[in-house]
Amino acid sequence: MRNLDITALRSFVAIAETGGVTRAAGLLNLTQSAVSMQIKRLEESLDLKLLERAGRQVVLSPAGEQLLTYARKMIELNDEIMTKLTDKGFEGEVSLGVPHDIVYPVVSKVLQQFRAQFPRVHVNLNASFTRQLQEGLTRGEYDIILTTEEGVMPRGETLSQARLSWTGAENGNIWRQRPLKLGFSRHCMFRPLVQKVLDHEGIAWEMATETDSDRTIEATIGADLAICVVIEGTEPPHMVPIQHGGTLPEMPVSLINMYGAEQAQSQVVSALAELLRQGYADLKSGGRVGANVLREVG
Repeated sequence: MRNLDITALRSFVAIAETGGVTRAAGLLNLTQSAVSMQIKRLEESLDLKLLERAGRQVVLSPAGEQLLTYARKMIELNDEIMTKLTDKGFEGEVSLGVPHDIVYPVVSKVLQQFRAQFPRVHVNLNASFTRQLQEGLTRGEYDIILTTEEGVMPRGETLSQARLSWTGAENGNIWRQRPLKLGFSRHCMFRPLVQKVLDHEGIAWEMATETDSDRTIEATIGADLAICVVIEGTEPPHMVPIQHGGTLPEMPVSLINMYGAEQAQSQVVSALAELLRQGYADLKSGGRVGANVLREVG
């Protein structure tokens, strides 16, 4: 059986992405002749013409276009195997604390990207309440925490700011009833804020349940027995923004802050912090979370 040369495939992909042998050679830190020789061997092994000249540029032939998709997959798989089986540069554990209501969508996606970058590093993720996370960071229980706050404390870094959004069950109607049924755990930072806003607007309210369990709150809201507020863009899959047309009061802006990154002593912790920064930046711009940061960190 014939085998494809991964090194030659790297040169081929580099040419496809840069548009020329010269730029590909610079990207790969090789000579132009070395890159040209690799492409020649690759074409000979496949008995196919992969590149064509178009003026001063090099373009892919139809066969080259077909190979490109496979070449990228093979290189990615090769690098993943080498990283997982041979890279012992980064091992250990990182502790990350996050409020329950912002685990999705950014944090979960960032953790997937982080695991691909540092497969030997275990992330100990703890979802809790902002006050408890801040206390835990002070005690040294976390490397990094995220918080939801109205402001930011010293040594904190604001990753995102967005208005709080009224959220309830899909096709729900409980938000139309008065007194307004609220679903917040006892320790939720948004609970006293929402109550204050409703009192100011003269809207009667009552708590649908008294609990410390976020699962209980989620079930209550999912059953259309209560509503809550979340930061816009962080709605969990089973909740949707309420289209109330001004019936409910406008809520203030909330911040998502990060603490611990400034004091990070580890490159791994710094990499996780950078992924979180990029994740929230991508969320704000509507891009794909964690798409471009991995190769720039670490």
